[in-house]
Amino acid sequence: MKDEEDCPFCKFQWENDFTAIAVFDKYPVSVGHTLIFPKRHVGSIFETTQIERDDIFTLLFATRKMLIKKFAPDSFNIGINDGPAAGQTIPHLHIHLIPRYKGDMPDPMGGIRWIFPDLAKYWND
Repeated sequence: MKDEEDCPFCKFQWENDFTAIAVFDKYPVSVGHTLIFPKRHVGSIFETTQIERDDIFTLLFATRKMLIKKFAPDSFNIGINDGPAAGQTIPHLHIHLIPRYKGDMPDPMGGIRWIFPDLAKYWND
């Protein structure tokens, strides 16, 4: 490998000095879709220590800044699928930081509420 740009670990992973890691999602739903997770294997955000939460959220904010600089998104969705009933398929806590771009879908109103399409449009009632 010639330099850091050719290294898959350097290219796709950032971490802070303590307990958190960020990687581009292998199956992104948008350009820049990133996962932030603790180094320690825990399934739920509710199993993390305060230090881990601090590190995860510090890295979340730092990653957002990097994504703004690199991809210039207009907004973000931030989500955690906490447990199988919530759709978690990998039993290691991870936060999705999903850049959103104007026009990436016809009507983004309601955001994550669309996991239940019949209940999403509450504003029409």
